[in-house]
Amino acid sequence: MTGGVKLDLRRVAEAADKFVANVSKVIVGKQETIKLVMVALLCEGHVLIEDVPGIGKTMLAKAVARSLGGRFNRIQATPDLLPSDVTGIHYFNQKTGEFEFRPGPITANIVLVDEINRATPRTQSCLLECMQEQQVTVDLETVPLPRPFLVIATQNPVELEGTFPLPEAQLDRFLLRLSLGYPTEEEESAILLRFQQENPLENLSSVLGGEELREMQRLCRQVYVEDSVRRYVVAIIRATREHKGTKLGASPRASLGLYLATQALAAMRGRGYVLPDDVKCLAVPVLAHRLIPRTESRLRGQAVEAMVAEALASVPVPVE
Repeated sequence: MTGGVKLDLRRVAEAADKFVANVSKVIVGKQETIKLVMVALLCEGHVLIEDVPGIGKTMLAKAVARSLGGRFNRIQATPDLLPSDVTGIHYFNQKTGEFEFRPGPITANIVLVDEINRATPRTQSCLLECMQEQQVTVDLETVPLPRPFLVIATQNPVELEGTFPLPEAQLDRFLLRLSLGYPTEEEESAILLRFQQENPLENLSSVLGGEELREMQRLCRQVYVEDSVRRYVVAIIRATREHKGTKLGASPRASLGLYLATQALAAMRGRGYVLPDDVKCLAVPVLAHRLIPRTESRLRGQAVEAMVAEALASVPVPVE
């Protein structure tokens, strides 16, 4: 790797630190989660934030959007939300006498889909093309979405009435599933002080422009992955498929997502090469939500996170 590329990768680490510090002005004590959101941004992935109400899921998504230059839209998922409410419609313009396309809220750089599991399966499915191919098709017309493009979706796992669980195809399109968790006693006290006078989100400014982010994404693809590390990633994916507790293991899309995410994480850590530790760090948030456990595993209460950990432990770590 040339010295110029190493210098550019240092810019990625500096930009990531600046982004994490900016979002941390609003979100207290969740730096590791914010770093994972940055990983998703750097490899053009999407993020599912799943946690109980009131933790700060929507606040995190808004803080991420404000920290990035670009257009931000919010979609509030409800049972009566239609696919056309998301993708847009063709309408007849009486002045011109022609049909024109009116884009929906999905045509933005950062899209927050709040409580995604409250939307019906029909509406959820309209996001499949958007998230994977970064385009929408309305009345046989295909419209590309702006770049960079990131979907941040939230859902509450404890509210079952009036919700529609995301199907496997939808979950597989999220690069990461994250959880914030309850704050510590000191963090909760800091939250009260921080929000005492005003909402810090209102004064949050952009620290990373859209074109700058696109350049960072290109730089991350140049991070070197040694053959043994690449085989390590593939072996972990295959171990999830062969695990006795899984009905369905991780897909090839998952292996590609894990591979790209490790490149982004290495760049954020100021390295031009991927280490096995990068793979270990990302295995659970990238893979756990993609596994389908067997019925007996669910009855025993075995968590998919534990299955990923067991698959990880079953694969020898490559050494020099």
